[in-house]
Amino acid sequence: MNRVPVNILDRPLRASRAGDAMVSMSSFAYLYSELVQYHQNRVDSISELERRLESSGYSVGLKMLELLAYRSREYKREIRLMNALQFVSTTVWKSLFGKPADSLERSIDHADEYMIVDYEPLTSTFVSVPSDFGQLSVDAYMSGIVAGVLSGAGFTARVTAHSVQLEEGEQSTSAPSQFNTTNLPPRREKAVFLVKFSPQVLERDAAMER
Repeated sequence: MNRVPVNILDRPLRASRAGDAMVSMSSFAYLYSELVQYHQNRVDSISELERRLESSGYSVGLKMLELLAYRSREYKREIRLMNALQFVSTTVWKSLFGKPADSLERSIDHADEYMIVDYEPLTSTFVSVPSDFGQLSVDAYMSGIVAGVLSGAGFTARVTAHSVQLEEGEQSTSAPSQFNTTNLPPRREKAVFLVKFSPQVLERDAAMER
């Protein structure tokens, strides 16, 4: 009996057995640290390093949107801003990291800014940033993914990653990640992905409410 070959796009992002990741954590940590070092050796500033990480993640975000649209036969392109953000913070996050983002918030001071919060961002879990690198955020790769997904869906935005000190008693409220990080010391910072939409996106969204 001949087996019908399975299209790679139809394969699950995670292994079928509960708790097993398709890609081992050690493999991802090694590859990502190599990516950071590769870009680090080719830049002259921290801001340029972050831009390169964002650019690497951007192409992943475009492909991620295409993959999720292919797998969801009932997928409909989001046309409202909040729906697009919720898609990123839930569906995309779950597909990549095994859990939704911890929160999605709107800026009080700026109507064009939103924040996606992750208490355990995978890209900075196993990367140690030297003190002389100042405010470098190695989670810039994830901000690039967010920007790629949003851009591919028609929501042009500037996305930046920021490490924010945890307040006393603050912790993740989402389900545990598929990746085992229980043996690591508790994090003292969370990742905040600041999404700043272009004026055209805001005008289009406002017109839909009329």
